[in-house]
Amino acid sequence: MCLGGQASTTVHHAFPYHTGTHIVQLGSDVVFGTAECFLLAAMAYDHYVATRSPLLYSTHMSSRVCIVLLAASYLGGWVNASSFTGCLLSLTFCGPNKINHVFCDLPPLVKLSCTHIYVAEVSPAILGGSIIVITLFIIAVSYLYILHLVLNMHPTEGRHKAFSFCTSHLSAATLFYDTVTFVYVIPKSSHSSDDIKVVSVFYTVVVPMLNPLIYSLRNKEVKEAMRKLMARKNRSF
Repeated sequence: MCLGGQASTTVHHAFPYHTGTHIVQLGSDVVFGTAECFLLAAMAYDHYVATRSPLLYSTHMSSRVCIVLLAASYLGGWVNASSFTGCLLSLTFCGPNKINHVFCDLPPLVKLSCTHIYVAEVSPAILGGSIIVITLFIIAVSYLYILHLVLNMHPTEGRHKAFSFCTSHLSAATLFYDTVTFVYVIPKSSHSSDDIKVVSVFYTVVVPMLNPLIYSLRNKEVKEAMRKLMARKNRSF
């Protein structure tokens, strides 16, 4: 099994390395990470529809459409995870049983392999990079259309409302894509393994913890509750 730690992760079962625990840990990370990419792209399209046709929003983004987008996001996650786990199963290990990482990710496992399999190294990078590029393209196009629509709005109040509506999503997307791109797209030679570990913890732990806070700050009830809490604290001093 793999145990997370600051310095290294120990694989206690030397043979075989690709036990069920390793597959589950790697697969779940890829499934949820990939689904997050697709969901962020779907949310960008959702914001575009809400900005373009607010009166017809419930028609265009019905419950059925939302369920289809959600299912498609997780289906894409499973497809990508099957590629990663397939590459893991193709590796052979016969040397050290410690990876310099906080969980069983594929790149550090590939480094431990005693057989150099080029496909296991390149295939996940190409597929993962393609997903990042495609979803980022959808987000960029959606926001370009939103910007065009907002700039053509005459009331200034309407512009402010439209921009504030998109701020939380852009913040979450920026945090997630910056960290994922750093780990999986930028060449490993340009940064140290310690940097990768820190960023990996950030996108697997910190970003999911921040997401509820980022999205809820746009909620009027949450804003009012925060305002009352701050006012109460100021009166107590």
